[in-house]
Amino acid sequence: MTQPELRFVNCLDATGLHRMAYWEWAGPSADAPVLVCAHGLSRQGRDFDVLARAMSARHRVICPDVVGRGRSDWLRQPAGYQIPTYVADMVTLLARLDVEQVDWVGTSMGGLIGLGLAALPRPEGAPSPIRRLVLNDVGPAVGFEALQRIGGYLGKVLRFASLDEGAAYLRTISEGFGPHTDAEWLALSAPLFHEEDGGWTLHYDPAIALPFAAVTPELAAAGEAALWAAYERLSCPTLLIRGADSDLLSTETARAMTQRGPLARLVELPGVGHAPTLIHADQISIVRDFLSS
Repeated sequence: MTQPELRFVNCLDATGLHRMAYWEWAGPSADAPVLVCAHGLSRQGRDFDVLARAMSARHRVICPDVVGRGRSDWLRQPAGYQIPTYVADMVTLLARLDVEQVDWVGTSMGGLIGLGLAALPRPEGAPSPIRRLVLNDVGPAVGFEALQRIGGYLGKVLRFASLDEGAAYLRTISEGFGPHTDAEWLALSAPLFHEEDGGWTLHYDPAIALPFAAVTPELAAAGEAALWAAYERLSCPTLLIRGADSDLLSTETARAMTQRGPLARLVELPGVGHAPTLIHADQISIVRDFLSS
């Protein structure tokens, strides 16, 4: 079975350099279009193995571990764990890839990173860095109750006796991902852990929870206004995938996104909340059809 190659790129932050890891799936040719898949808040690039393997028939697929997660470095200053840092890292990544435009699939936080990248001001006549944008269960308005739910488990330092025990724990906090077989769930979960001192721990910096915990309803409202302004600046074709039971992306926000900015095309998935994993054939087809249309 095809496997990705692990690569690294140096990125700049307020204290110096940090390395961002990314997983590269070779496309059918050297000049194949590039697809970047960006993961959610506490996840990592191997979330997209199934989607990337399917899409590599046409694309060169790049799945970064956002800084603080997976194989990437941890930041010296946790205050940097915010969208502007992640967008800046992706600008560096695109320069490393030597491409002017990419297609983008972003789940939750990864969607906001893509939104921020696509909305960056650019010289007149210059193309958007994103050709087509897929936002997976995220938009400018994020449910505050969902943020509180995520904050309830984010950053906890936990140790498990086995990988199976760790995967079972993740299943209890990930009901919104929808139904998966045991084998599918273990494949999704295994890259999130690393073995240490005879136990298994989650492979991300617990400090990513610090900026997240500082979000108040007032800050969330200000952030929402900024994100809507960014969304209004988008010019690339945009697909919005929503889990029909999502507590993070409301029906009202999703509908508004079809009427504002890039006039996103909306697809809702029954029986799924936050967020679809994009590993099942019907979900992969939705992404493939949009990117090839």
